[in-house]
Amino acid sequence: MPSVCLYFQVHQPCRLRRYSVFDMGHAHDYEDEGENRRILERIAQKCYLPANKVLLELIGRYGDAFRIAFSLSGVVLDQMERHRPDVLESFQKLAATGCVEFLNETDGHSLAFPFSPKEFGEQVLLHRRRIQRLFGQSGRTFRNTELIYNNDLAAAVEAMDYEVILAEGTEKVLGKRSPDRVYRPTGCRNLKLLLRNYRLSDDVAFRFSDRQWAEYPLTVGKYSQWLHQSWQEETVINLFMDYETFGEHQWTETGIFDFLEALPGEVLARKDFSFKTPAEAARANEPAGEIDCSGFISWADEERDTTAWLGNAMQQDAARTLYGLEETVRLRGDADLLGTWRMLQTSDHLYYMCTKWFSDGDVHRYFNPYESPYEAYINYMNILGDLSQSMKHP
Repeated sequence: MPSVCLYFQVHQPCRLRRYSVFDMGHAHDYEDEGENRRILERIAQKCYLPANKVLLELIGRYGDAFRIAFSLSGVVLDQMERHRPDVLESFQKLAATGCVEFLNETDGHSLAFPFSPKEFGEQVLLHRRRIQRLFGQSGRTFRNTELIYNNDLAAAVEAMDYEVILAEGTEKVLGKRSPDRVYRPTGCRNLKLLLRNYRLSDDVAFRFSDRQWAEYPLTVGKYSQWLHQSWQEETVINLFMDYETFGEHQWTETGIFDFLEALPGEVLARKDFSFKTPAEAARANEPAGEIDCSGFISWADEERDTTAWLGNAMQQDAARTLYGLEETVRLRGDADLLGTWRMLQTSDHLYYMCTKWFSDGDVHRYFNPYESPYEAYINYMNILGDLSQSMKHP
């Protein structure tokens, strides 16, 4: 039976306060807690609460026939627990339905894997325990930060006893094959791989309100027809997108919530179609083949690689400096210090230093609180400099 796998990423970084060279040695508070709270309040009202309400109503209407998945970063969960426990409770109500799978990722939404396998493993374990504590689920599916993926990552994730891993369905690894199948990562025996159908996902996440798009307006009837055209018994259409698509990136006025509310009914109108969570989709289908991915891919930008975070000298220097502090941080044995270092690993801090304006400038400018990538780099390096100095002089 063909199925639709609907997965949402929920993440908000901790914003850093403006930190100058004159603050070094004097101030060791790096987060802009006021800005963190302001943004969370806005997105809670525009996206999280209304979207969760719609999904809860849909589950009440369709029961077990409607299945979805979330990955909530440890960073956003920290902010919800501090500032908006009502939002966290709304996700817990979804968990209680039994129709929602909560995925595991790195707790700090970090790029740890290529820099420190040890740190990567610890963050995954932290996130697994957090999801168990908050939602009562022992994760079977793993998604790495920004869907960054390669063969080595798959092997590490299989060794951690996961059943499924998510990645981007780019032609770099698929060639002419379809993303709408279950695959096996090269070198793995048991782990299964689900690949994002980026065209159908981005039709909603990025193009929904684009009046210059040839397919505008995107009606739910038109979209469900595209999904139904993919009919084959082993089809798994993986629609992976940021949850903030609903109400934040695509405003309520665009009709995005009406689209979300109508989608399940249109998909399920074809009795041979179903919704499945990632774990369910993987269990229901044998791999259609192997995916060999030696270099890193991601779901970011046109290039689908890691250059949004590590593509220029500033980003590379910042990442080397950050992970170069690991041994000293661990030797100190200070839980608060370790927490600060992990907060600074959040991928967004490096993303703000991106200089890829030529192809993805509008996207990068929208999410970047700094006037320039250079300003982001200087601010971040000042903080790392102070962190390093403070460890030498407790």
